[in-house]
Amino acid sequence: MIRIRPFVARFRDDCRGALFAEAAIALSVLATLTLGGIEVARYIMLSQKLERVAATIGDLVTQAQAITSADLDGVFAAAEHVARPFELATDAVVIVSSVSAVGVNPPTINWQYSGVGSAAATSTIGTAGGAATLPADFEVRSGENVIVTEVFYNYTPWIAPDITNAAQVFYRSFYRPRVGPLTICTGC
Repeated sequence: MIRIRPFVARFRDDCRGALFAEAAIALSVLATLTLGGIEVARYIMLSQKLERVAATIGDLVTQAQAITSADLDGVFAAAEHVARPFELATDAVVIVSSVSAVGVNPPTINWQYSGVGSAAATSTIGTAGGAATLPADFEVRSGENVIVTEVFYNYTPWIAPDITNAAQVFYRSFYRPRVGPLTICTGC
């Protein structure tokens, strides 16, 4: 007959190898926290860069007296420098729209121009020639013009992309033209 009690007591008192088991558990938790921290920091940096891209494009466009599609292409080239180290060419699209109001009519979209990248996205404010869907707390009075810049970015996480969902990150900015109305875009 086998005595189990001495075997269990000897197993319980044996501490050889306990350090390896504890280290394995601690290292797996530490690795998870480190990789998660890297991913969170990357997402925060991307969000700040995209917010800056929207603001920079809106600011540069509203400094012009008149605008052409070639001017917008130049502004979009500058946006790629602002977004570094993130790649806009494949993962993003930027849409610039001119919105104005005349009389008591609702604001309309005068023109729209998209560029920078090839990501699939449609403007949240509408299409050129149609009524503009603006935030409830944003008003465009009669005779006013506003430039709306929308930045869409298809975010795919580095760490565990099969577990963590990819998402489309979105930022926009609203700027009023400084020199003159930008209701016409040549070539847009």
